[in-house]
Amino acid sequence: MTDCVVVGAALAQRRGYGGHAWALLNYLLGFRALGCEVLFLDRLSPAMAASAEERDRCVGWFVEVLEKVGLADSFCLFLEEGTVGLSRQAALAKVKDSLLLVNVMGFIDDDQVLDASPRNVFLDIDPGFGQMWRQLGLHDSFAGHDAFVTVGEKIGDADCRIPTCGIDWVTSPHPIPLDQWPLVGPGKKLTSVGSWRGPYDPVEYEGRRYGLRAHELRKLIRLPSLVQPEIELALEIDSADGADLEALRDNGWGLADPAVVAADTDAYRRYVQGSLGELMVAKGIYVETRSGWLGERSIAYLASGRPVVALDTGFSERYPSSEGLIAFDDVDGAQAAIEGVCADWERHSRAAREIAEEYFEAKKVLGRLLEELSA
Repeated sequence: MTDCVVVGAALAQRRGYGGHAWALLNYLLGFRALGCEVLFLDRLSPAMAASAEERDRCVGWFVEVLEKVGLADSFCLFLEEGTVGLSRQAALAKVKDSLLLVNVMGFIDDDQVLDASPRNVFLDIDPGFGQMWRQLGLHDSFAGHDAFVTVGEKIGDADCRIPTCGIDWVTSPHPIPLDQWPLVGPGKKLTSVGSWRGPYDPVEYEGRRYGLRAHELRKLIRLPSLVQPEIELALEIDSADGADLEALRDNGWGLADPAVVAADTDAYRRYVQGSLGELMVAKGIYVETRSGWLGERSIAYLASGRPVVALDTGFSERYPSSEGLIAFDDVDGAQAAIEGVCADWERHSRAAREIAEEYFEAKKVLGRLLEELSA
């Protein structure tokens, strides 16, 4: 057995989503920094790319993302007619000789891969949905795995409403390779990147309805009129949400096109690092369940010395949340936090980077995770 860590996740079908790409690269680069060999597995079915042209664009995006960070010989993309990168046989051999497969959201469902791996680790980066779906009998993505990791760091706590499903969850934050996110000078706008609704519907569970980012942003609709810096969201929002779009614009929200500012990994990083800081508005399900979630996007802002004003999901019970990373619960709290950041940006910038170095540096996070998984 070699010190190889296999990571499986959806990248090819998420063409043009630079932030999503970084969420996966952070793990690959972090394991590599620990001295591990890494192998990335992905799959692209005809249902994920409607035409041959779209498939070719997805494959090109996939290869470019990985080659750009020096992983040209470290991937296998499974296609209906073959593979891109390593052959299927070579990939299976590496999987068999690896330490473990980190399967992000259970995306790799190939029985040959799962059977070849000595240890299948489910990595939950979207806490709440999968657990509730399983309890409701709607979907079980946890089957076939030997260990379970989540970035919902309060799962199992008495006040966390996410069901454990009888699973002994290992909690671990997103890692960040700090060399990829150096400190640069400040921008002028508070920004963030995300979707208005996202791919999933709200979930009804045990008499409660757990919502999306849209539901939390509506509660903050008047915030831009209360603070001095411009707030700009690179927001993926459907034209069918016309009333919400109008309300955002009427209340002073700047709206950028994520297809432009986050079109690839370089553009996304420039957008994050060109900001004054982040206004992080989490999905309602993360907030209402007290999940403890803190996204990889916010951690990238912190690493770049960008203060993060963040809707509290319970992360404030795990991490410092008064300087650099400031938790809030409502529009008044967000206003006060933004005013505090603007009053002493340099202090908050230093604190942001220090938090990233102390709590989220990739080798620390992933080294600890490997120790916990081998215990």
